[in-house]
Amino acid sequence: MTKEKADGKKKRTKSVFREYFELIAETAVFVFFVMTFVVQAFQIPTGSMEPTLLVGDFLLVNKFVYDNGSPPLDRLLLPRRDIKRNDIIVFKYPNELSKDYVKRVIGLPGEKFEVRDKQVYINGQPLREPFKVHSDAQVFAKNGYYHYEDTIRDNFGPVTIPPGHLFAMGDNRDQSSDSRYWGFVPLSYVKGRPWIIYFSYAAERDAYLKTSVRDRLKKLVRFIPKARWNRMLKIIR
Repeated sequence: MTKEKADGKKKRTKSVFREYFELIAETAVFVFFVMTFVVQAFQIPTGSMEPTLLVGDFLLVNKFVYDNGSPPLDRLLLPRRDIKRNDIIVFKYPNELSKDYVKRVIGLPGEKFEVRDKQVYINGQPLREPFKVHSDAQVFAKNGYYHYEDTIRDNFGPVTIPPGHLFAMGDNRDQSSDSRYWGFVPLSYVKGRPWIIYFSYAAERDAYLKTSVRDRLKKLVRFIPKARWNRMLKIIR
C-alpha cells in the first residue's frame, strides 16, 4: 500500500469517527434539551388521583404547555396557555420542593373556595366534578374539631385563593393529601401537564417511595407480566 493510500484510509477512518461522534453529541444535546425544557418523566406512587391515574402509571409531562409569567417574546413564539380549572398538573410540593406532586386544579386565583359536606363550591356555586370519587360515605361535620383532618376533608373554608396561587385536589377525594391540608400551590411551582401514559403496571401503593431508581430498573423485567397494556399510550385528559 502506498503512502498516499494509507493516508487516505486514515482520513476516511477519522472522518467516519468524527461523523459518529458528532451524531452522538448532537443526539445527547437534543435529548438533554427535551428532558430539561420540553418533557419530564413522572411515575404515580399513590392512589390520590384514582381512577384517572393509577399507581404504576408512568407519564410524560408536557413542560411547554403553560404560560407561567414567561416573557412576551416567548408567548409570541411558543403556543402556551393559561392554567384552567380541571387541568391536571405536576408541580413542586410546597412543603418539600424536591418532591413533585400531581393533582387537579379546582380553584383559581381570586376565587372563593369552600367544601360543604364533600361538595365543592366556587364563589358560592356548586362545582360539577364528574371525575371525582368518594371512597368513604361518612361525612365529618365542622363541629368535629377533635378530628381536624377528617373535618377539613369534608368541610373546608371558605377561603379566598390569593393571586398567583391555585387550589389543587386529588380525584380520589377522600384519599388525597392536597391543598386542604398543605395550602395553595404557587403558579411558579407548576412544572407542566401530564400528557401521555407511556407504561403502566399493577403496582403496590407507595412502591416507588420504597426503592431507588436503580432498584426499579432491575425489577423492570418482573413488571412486564403485570403490565396494563390497555393504558399504554393513553392521552391524559
